[in-house]
Amino acid sequence: MKRRPVLNNGRRLVIGVPFLWLFLFFLLPFAIVLKISFSQADVAIPPYTEVFSYADQQLQVLINLGNYIFLGEDELYLAAYLGSLKIAFFSTLLCLLIGYPMAYAIARSRKDLQTVFLLLIMMPTWTAILIRVYAWMGILSSNGLLNGLLLDLGLIDAPLQILNTDIAVYIGVVYSYLPFMVLPLYANLVKHDPSLLEAAADLGAHNLARFWKITVPLSKNGIIAGCMLVFIPVVGEFVIPELLGGPETLMIGKVLWQEFFNNRDWPVAAALAVVMLAILLIPIILFNRNQARELEGKL
Repeated sequence: MKRRPVLNNGRRLVIGVPFLWLFLFFLLPFAIVLKISFSQADVAIPPYTEVFSYADQQLQVLINLGNYIFLGEDELYLAAYLGSLKIAFFSTLLCLLIGYPMAYAIARSRKDLQTVFLLLIMMPTWTAILIRVYAWMGILSSNGLLNGLLLDLGLIDAPLQILNTDIAVYIGVVYSYLPFMVLPLYANLVKHDPSLLEAAADLGAHNLARFWKITVPLSKNGIIAGCMLVFIPVVGEFVIPELLGGPETLMIGKVLWQEFFNNRDWPVAAALAVVMLAILLIPIILFNRNQARELEGKL
């Protein structure tokens, strides 16, 4: 009987620490950004008006919805959202098409080689993303390594314009986020029971049928997790489209930077961030529902 309070305190501590972490580094900053999104731009430091004011024993709340209305009326912001979603979707699809065979090959390799292959996948992430993107600028430029190689091989007569295009953005995004697709896929594929494939082979199923009917359905959770890890951060990506993309490459991360630091319109920038987070909540909710269904099926 005396151990119950100790156990309850331990459970509260274990549960409370993650909640405290989320409160300090997610809920509290989000509340601040949400408050700024309901304010008005002002020539001051910080450059916005206060939403809450207390004077003469009266608490006044001045909520400005004009920032959100402005986002809906200006086609630039709609184009930025659609551009971010488009690049995030196709980048995630490319990462899946490239990462799935890689993860499958690693999961089917010898045990002593799997760690080496995973290390090769992770090693590029040990270098700052800014340095890696600058390296791609040198590779993709008109006088860069790629155009030089194609010219030496005689495949092209003049340098290709790759840098400052959407193609360069896709290359940079896929290169940077491919490990986040490979790792969850590998973690899922390595747990598959090979006896299922052997049983299917005994029943006459060929290799392609065994892959589509057994391996792919069993790796659904890994596919969903990898797509989530790639899609969500790519939507708000700033460094890659800023350095590799051109002026026509519209992504919400670039627009956020311009509103915050160039235009110094913090309320509109905060509204942009809130809407972006609301959009990203949709795949997060779908992912949580899928995980809940999987747990219910196992129980």
